[in-house]
Amino acid sequence: MTIKAVVFDAYGTLYDIQSVASVTEQAFPGYGDVITQVWRIKQLEYTWLRSLMGTYEDFGVVTRDSLAYTLDCLGLDDGGAAPRRIFDKYLHLDPYPDAVAALTALRGRKLAILSNGSPDMLGALTRNTGLDGLLDDVISVDAAKVFKPDPAAYALAETRLGVTPREVLFVSSNPWDVAGAKAFGFTVAWIERVSRETMARELARSGPLPPLTIFKALRTQMDVLGFEPDYRIASLSELSEVVTA
Repeated sequence: MTIKAVVFDAYGTLYDIQSVASVTEQAFPGYGDVITQVWRIKQLEYTWLRSLMGTYEDFGVVTRDSLAYTLDCLGLDDGGAAPRRIFDKYLHLDPYPDAVAALTALRGRKLAILSNGSPDMLGALTRNTGLDGLLDDVISVDAAKVFKPDPAAYALAETRLGVTPREVLFVSSNPWDVAGAKAFGFTVAWIERVSRETMARELARSGPLPPLTIFKALRTQMDVLGFEPDYRIASLSELSEVVTA
């Protein structure tokens, strides 16, 4: 396998989307977890709906709209100040602890992000967290006006990086993204942050399931779509072994 480019999903892969929970809890004490999980579920759902309906709006609009849905659904309203503070966290998400070391270890190949995020959101996020200096390119689906997992979104990596799909190692922790990238023709590494065994134990617990467990059940387990990843890894730190295999 000759890998010339390693292309990363951003949200949930290089950046911990659960890090917004500290801000949502601060804004609405006692509701932080449910806001965080419903918001992310609806955010992804809105990207798929807008792609299918042909009514593209960039990820900033989608993120604000899905947050508005979440707060309205829960009957939470503070007059508008909290949503602005909560949204701002998406420009300052916490990178996973091994992100910098993993990117540094992969130098020598083209390194890029391919994300649903809008150009301004991704630009601010990578600058604010210092990852911009480790990446050769930050690619937003906004150029294709459609969200992943539409093939046109993945094709942007070919054009921008000058590589064929087989020369790309695509890295994501999102199963739906893994399936989309594999269907497109990329070599794919899935970061399996929640194992099947761990998920089974969480779901088997007695008593009401917390919102985070429901989110994990919906969004962290491999989807049954007929497209399996080439590699299953537990963390970003394992990627250097994958590209030299």
